[in-house]
Amino acid sequence: MSFIQFNQVTKYYPKSATPAVKELNLDILEGEIITLLGPSGCGKTTTLRMLAGFEQPTSGSIRIGDEIVYDSRHALPPEKRGIGMVFQDYALFPHLTIEKNVTFGLNKWKPLEKKKRAEEVLELVGLGSYGKRMPSELSGGQQQRVALARALAPHPKVILMDEPFSNLDAGLREKMRYDVTTILRKANATAIIVTHDQKDAFAVSDRVVVMNEGVIQQIATPKEMYRCPSNCFVAQFVGKTNLISGRLCPDLKHVDTHIGRVCLPKKTDQPVDSVMISIRPEGCRLTDKGRYAGTVERVTYSGEYQELHVRLQSDQLASETMVIYAPVEQDIQVGSTISFDITPELVAIVN
Repeated sequence: MSFIQFNQVTKYYPKSATPAVKELNLDILEGEIITLLGPSGCGKTTTLRMLAGFEQPTSGSIRIGDEIVYDSRHALPPEKRGIGMVFQDYALFPHLTIEKNVTFGLNKWKPLEKKKRAEEVLELVGLGSYGKRMPSELSGGQQQRVALARALAPHPKVILMDEPFSNLDAGLREKMRYDVTTILRKANATAIIVTHDQKDAFAVSDRVVVMNEGVIQQIATPKEMYRCPSNCFVAQFVGKTNLISGRLCPDLKHVDTHIGRVCLPKKTDQPVDSVMISIRPEGCRLTDKGRYAGTVERVTYSGEYQELHVRLQSDQLASETMVIYAPVEQDIQVGSTISFDITPELVAIVN
């Protein structure tokens, strides 16, 4: 049984003809880490705020555990929902010590209990000896861990994190993805994270929920979502891809396209012949006698790989441009002709 449930949740803001969130259905298991992923304005933060009680849905219901926290009859106040919130800017009190920041919300706790709990959660986030320091003495990553410790201190049912990595530089961002995930796992926390960054979502999540224009596009594990995107929007939003139209072959295992026949990872039950396929750039392997060939129009060096923009001659006297990732050690020049094969496991039919 799901621990958190959104049932047909819709949210209209005043003076808006289109909903910020439309008929959202989402079930989250206890102890699961879920990421709401999507572009700005897609409804992910509104969804988070409705769960927290900062916004009220226009219709639908929300349940946490055995308790309905919102439906048409009543709305439970935010402070009674058992939710810990980590804000984008951490929202630490600069005039309070780290220990007092952590215990700030424990108003009804006895002093000794508050002190013990602060020690427990600071130890959990790797800052056990930092209780007497001030926020200004900590790095950005350390401040984020203090904010997470404060959210965990009152034993919340759910932890919500809004763009938790956006204020961090690239190196620290990667470390904090690992640290935050480890802390949440150790605390057995149910967590929902909002981000617009695919790498953040994939690094920390059990499942990813991709949203666009207030509607859920796909719910899947990171691996499943990357390999089998449900539609063109998801395919393009969670990494680069090549979208090519074609016709499904009678064997239901191949697609005839302008660039040639492309093999699918397995037979499909697609009900129509005309399809769109997604081919990931890393699924194109350079080889001397590949099935496909084209002319390199542009080479971009990324450090981890070379991104090639390749013009392929099609069977209809037109041309198709594809993005292909090549190993950095290969010397590839603009204007050269390359050949490659396509790995079926990184091909998917999208709607």
